[in-house]
Amino acid sequence: MKKTHIIALVMMAAAIVMLTMSSKDLSTFSTFAKAELDKERVKVSGQLSKSDPMVYDPEVDANFFSFYMIDENNDKRQVAIRESKRYDFERSEKIVVTGKMNEEGVFEASEMLLKCPSKYKEEELALRKQASAVDS
Repeated sequence: MKKTHIIALVMMAAAIVMLTMSSKDLSTFSTFAKAELDKERVKVSGQLSKSDPMVYDPEVDANFFSFYMIDENNDKRQVAIRESKRYDFERSEKIVVTGKMNEEGVFEASEMLLKCPSKYKEEELALRKQASAVDS
């Protein structure tokens, strides 16, 4: 075999391994209950529980943020992530966290995505009000 054929085969094998490993990140959404049973890395979608405390003290640890989240099955759990609290976090409409449940029942997230409210929503409501007032 030629050197180029061997290199090509090694590169193809590496690509297959990388695709197999990354396919776990393309998983479907889970719930906190399933995450607790599986003890594997999953994605959980939900909303911020505004009635529960958020813990972020940059003077103590600027890279620790903890909050409570309610998943799609209305199961409320504490989520901890090693990053700073994001600007306008409280205004987010939906939160997607990727991570796994620890022994204490806290979901340890390694990634977090926020769906923020549309800045055009308020403008749209105002325009609809004006249009209904004109029609009356």
